[in-house]
Amino acid sequence: MPVQNKAMLITYADSLGKNIKELQDVLQTDIGPAIGGVHLLPFFPSTGDRGFAPSDYTKVNSAFGDWHDIEALGDKYYLMFDFMINHISRESVMYQDFKDKKDDSKYNDFFIRWEKFWPKGRPTQADVDLIYKRKDKAPIQEITFKNGSQEHLWNTFGDEQIDINVKSKVAQKFFKDTLETMVKHGADLIRLDAFAYAIKKIDTNDFFIEPEIWDLLESVRQILSPLQAEILPEIHEHYAIPAKINAHGYFTYDFVLPLVTLYTLYSGKTKQLAKWLKMSPKRQFTTLDTHDGIGVVDARDVLTDDEIDYTSSELYKVGANVKKTYSSAAYNNLDIYQINSTYYSALGNDDKAYLLARIFQIFAPGIPQIYYVGLLAGENDLDLLEKTKEGRNINRHYYSKEEVAQEVKRPVVAYLLHLLTWRNQFAAFDLDGDSQVEVIGENEIKIVRTATNGQDLAELTANAAKKTFAIKANGKLIFSDDQLDS
Repeated sequence: MPVQNKAMLITYADSLGKNIKELQDVLQTDIGPAIGGVHLLPFFPSTGDRGFAPSDYTKVNSAFGDWHDIEALGDKYYLMFDFMINHISRESVMYQDFKDKKDDSKYNDFFIRWEKFWPKGRPTQADVDLIYKRKDKAPIQEITFKNGSQEHLWNTFGDEQIDINVKSKVAQKFFKDTLETMVKHGADLIRLDAFAYAIKKIDTNDFFIEPEIWDLLESVRQILSPLQAEILPEIHEHYAIPAKINAHGYFTYDFVLPLVTLYTLYSGKTKQLAKWLKMSPKRQFTTLDTHDGIGVVDARDVLTDDEIDYTSSELYKVGANVKKTYSSAAYNNLDIYQINSTYYSALGNDDKAYLLARIFQIFAPGIPQIYYVGLLAGENDLDLLEKTKEGRNINRHYYSKEEVAQEVKRPVVAYLLHLLTWRNQFAAFDLDGDSQVEVIGENEIKIVRTATNGQDLAELTANAAKKTFAIKANGKLIFSDDQLDS
């Protein structure tokens, strides 16, 4: 089915129940019409990074189910799958064949061969320093071939994630075959993971390299457009880059809203939130939380440096069981610009503050994406964090079906599900409708969403300091903060 203007759940295949069948049972039994789409995080066989080191896109990890389960989910929800356009696992057919046959392999050009990439006498230390890196050394990994010879391959992320040479014909055929298979099995939207790293070019920082990045995106669009599937490029960086992508006609993420909303609720001041909502594009998916940490760099220049520092420091003060060490190398943190916490705990496990954050998200331009822990207003999972020593696992609790059935009875969760159901069904939230934002004093904000028909109106008035809100639909009060107490 095509992308719908209904809230999308972000979840792993084994996080709301043990597998995809149990996930569908949970959605039908406990969640209901609050969710219209599902971003099913990588469900392929993988050798690391919770699925983001895929080894075989032709299969579903048997622990989660099979393609029939995926397709059954797609009969009821519009679906988004991940395609890691930048890298693939060392256990992939491509890597293993190349390792075995080297230059005689049909995949000899599939990866970026470090020594062949650079002209003679390079890279210099200056070349390596210029690269936009995720580690404190050259982004390379040694490969030892069957004949005993050795080379280095480009390796931006973890040891299992080997970068693909997107310019090679064999890689382009792999892209086409894989994307077509994804759509065949129900994908309506393809999330291009880490795509900004995919273009490597000498004398650049190898991150979002123009104009080549546009050629890459267009090549993917040409594959997917005839199949009526959309693209969502994923990028955590200054909001100006997603704005460029949006201007080219692609859906983008709103990764600014999470930090701006925290700042608003910590400080009680609504000016910066209003500024961002007025700037926001319509064709976007909004977030407060994802499977990664809470991003910081995305909000730069929407918030001042002082406001970003204030928000980060307040998060550690106000947040429940949030510590700086959980976002450090001690807990295998991959990105120093993200803070590891559930969004509910970042707001001190405060029901009213949390609901107001979600209401801001609902009234923002675009389609809300709700991470599964956030949908259940989940607290930081310190047991899983300490058991795994993986910082991001603080926000990756595994819920059993029985646990979900209990969580949805909590007033804050039931209220959120009710809000999302209303939002999904009310015409005022048309993607092409109008949005008016007004700051009232220092602490209040008023947001009016108007349908393209010019008749249906949703109106929010909220006080960020007091955490109070009132929502009217066509002039009638339907939600308010005091309902949570009653």
